[in-house]
Amino acid sequence: MIDAEFLRQLFPRTEEIPLEHRPPAAIHQRRVLINGELRSWQGPCQTVVSPVRFRNTGEVLDLGSYPEGSESDADDALAAALLAYDNGRGAWPTMSVAERIDCMHAFTKQMVACKRDVVRLVMWEIGKSLTDSEKEFDRTAAYIQATIEALKELDNSNSRFVLAEGTIGQIRRTPLGVVLCMGPYNYPLNETFATLIPALIMGNTVLFKPPKLGVLLFNPLLDAFANAFPKGVINTIYGRGAVVVPRLLGSGKVNVLTLIGSSKVAGHLKKLHPKIHRLRAILGLDAKNAAIVLADADIELAVRECLSGALAFNGQRCTALKMLIVHRSIVQRFLKCFTEELGKLKIGMPWEKDVSITPLAEPGKAAYLGECVADALARGAAIVNDGGAACCESFFYPAVIFPVSEGMKLYREEQFGPVVPVMPFDDIETALQYVVSSDHGQQVSIFSSNPDAIATLVDPLVNQVCRVNINCQCQRGPDVFPFTGRKDSRGRYPVDYRCAAVVLDPR
Repeated sequence: MIDAEFLRQLFPRTEEIPLEHRPPAAIHQRRVLINGELRSWQGPCQTVVSPVRFRNTGEVLDLGSYPEGSESDADDALAAALLAYDNGRGAWPTMSVAERIDCMHAFTKQMVACKRDVVRLVMWEIGKSLTDSEKEFDRTAAYIQATIEALKELDNSNSRFVLAEGTIGQIRRTPLGVVLCMGPYNYPLNETFATLIPALIMGNTVLFKPPKLGVLLFNPLLDAFANAFPKGVINTIYGRGAVVVPRLLGSGKVNVLTLIGSSKVAGHLKKLHPKIHRLRAILGLDAKNAAIVLADADIELAVRECLSGALAFNGQRCTALKMLIVHRSIVQRFLKCFTEELGKLKIGMPWEKDVSITPLAEPGKAAYLGECVADALARGAAIVNDGGAACCESFFYPAVIFPVSEGMKLYREEQFGPVVPVMPFDDIETALQYVVSSDHGQQVSIFSSNPDAIATLVDPLVNQVCRVNINCQCQRGPDVFPFTGRKDSRGRYPVDYRCAAVVLDPR
């Protein structure tokens, strides 16, 4: 029986943690990178605790602390970035592409040397499984190399002269200026670097604010940043976002905002800039990706993909499937198979082999998910899996909720956690209308064995979302595919309409 006591027993005693996976000694970071210098920090600090609890003591694990910067500290970082950029005349923006690539190679080499420390901190700070933490690191290193190769190709094409209508010209890509980079806590390394690395390598100078959770994992990389890049090219910003970010944007001197977070926050931040039309915004925002499971779908395939799509890393992914829309004629079979497979998922500590469900890093998240479930139950839905919504401190056991309908929180809100809403449909127009009327437009998945039925859905859906997945879950990669969004899921590329993709299950 899965209940609060069962979950409590999953937390380890201190002596039960394998020696090779024990938490690192507390890291009390007292360094900030400003103008190429790792300056000693003497001010206030923010404590970092792990989502992993100790069963024998009931205590939280203190992982360390990091600087809590102020407006004046943000001013210092901004001044360094502006000086390094020097209105496009600084050493970094005028450096040759080959020289910038050499700097990036130097950084990558030093970053890879820190892999063990970074991976362990990802695991302990946000509760991500060891396997997934390693994958995130490796994928990030591969992304950096792919970015370097893309820049080489771009530089080669830019070196050519173009002759058109008697006019000779050369088209060049140039940096934009000072970039404020803020990443998310769920993929603190990979998603942060997905915007930070391109910004750097193109010759911009960067103000880097780590995510609210997953800060200490960047501590091992500070030396690499300081050693690999000229002074002032990358500068770290710490402190409360509500304090330091308005200061930076309000100065009017930040040229680009890169943010992976909520549309509400993005809208607020953009308005802080005194010259809003000068501010470029590269955003990755909310998503409520749906899976549409047609009557002729391969149930086994659909369940496998939807289970992984909804619950990988506890459903804490922007690309997670957050609404399953299943044809009424097969919904009971689907639910039976889905809940059976869910019951096989291993729940436990991040370092355990084959673990799927781990503690949630975000404070108050389990309580919020409980509120969403309670709201659905009060409006006529039910929990259809054994133990669903059982909760103990940072553990929340996945809950499959059926039937979900308009008016429930789970119908429109992005739950960003291990709650799986399931909605039946009779007419395909009902499923389409859910996607059309949604405020979000990142991705959708279609499950069907009928090519004609799939074709009928693809055309209207690619005009609503930026990626249609056929017989497979929504996902971020491969990184060569566009990753963006429409509507309030506005993506990382400024021009949405160029970025629709249709992805087939390769099997």
